Amino acid sequence: MMIGFRCSLLCMWMVGALFAGNRTDVSLFMREAPDELLTECSSESGDLYLQLGHHGPAVENPYYALRLYFDRKGGIDIYSKSQPRLELETTRWYPSKAQQAAGFGGDFYHVGDTVGLGGVRLWDGEQVLRLDPVSGRHGRVVREGSVSTMEIRSGSIPYRGGLVDIMVRVSVFSDRRAAKVEVISQSEQQVQFVTGLNHRKGEQFIAGDDYYLSWAEASGGVADGAVEVGAALMFDADDFVQAMDDPSQALLISKPCQHLEYWICSANSNESELNTMAAFERFVGDIPHGGTEN
Repeated sequence: MMIGFRCSLLCMWMVGALFAGNRTDVSLFMREAPDELLTECSSESGDLYLQLGHHGPAVENPYYALRLYFDRKGGIDIYSKSQPRLELETTRWYPSKAQQAAGFGGDFYHVGDTVGLGGVRLWDGEQVLRLDPVSGRHGRVVREGSVSTMEIRSGSIPYRGGLVDIMVRVSVFSDRRAAKVEVISQSEQQVQFVTGLNHRKGEQFIAGDDYYLSWAEASGGVADGAVEVGAALMFDADDFVQAMDDPSQALLISKPCQHLEYWICSANSNESELNTMAAFERFVGDIPHGGTEN
């Protein structure tokens, strides 16, 4: 009975997506040429954090936007929205005070030096490693069908006596709140990936069997005011062998593999529906198998 109900919901979602068209977008540009939108960017140093607009590639769906930092941190950050629409073409991640007063969202979430919401690092058996140093980093954004994707490929990372190439891919969907994160070792060597969810001051944090969730008042320091922002990482517990927690973040260490997939999502108190911790927790708890349905 429940399976049939979920299948009916999935079919309704697919039909809705077909007629709604692509309600996602991508954003990639250099700060010195903000009107020249890019599909790719590269750096031998692996660091374009200061050169790129919003510090790296970004994608959005109607619910929120995500950016992937183009540097050694490997963090994923959130742009929160008050109403379901596309905004990055207008705000470029940093809305003016007038735009925020008119109802646009903003950068309230704070990642700092952590993985943020589902960012990526490596585990060498003894310690967490950043995706650094590298022989180079390459970024790409793609908007196609009802999906928008951002990727960053980090080349020749020293790892357990060898070198590995790691691809991080984040995809958002027109009518699905959860975003998919794929992490791929493009070398023959299997690796242990690290992901997680950062802690925030005054948060409510839940460590479920197959998800991490936090809810806290947030102000990123670059947006007016503050809102309560929820963030969730949804995963298959069988993919991971160890959990670690410290004052800044809750981390998960994967089994040795070449491909890892998990899901992330966000909500905030300015939305019309998922605007409380309880509502967001119910939503996350109802998504089976780490976010594969909405």
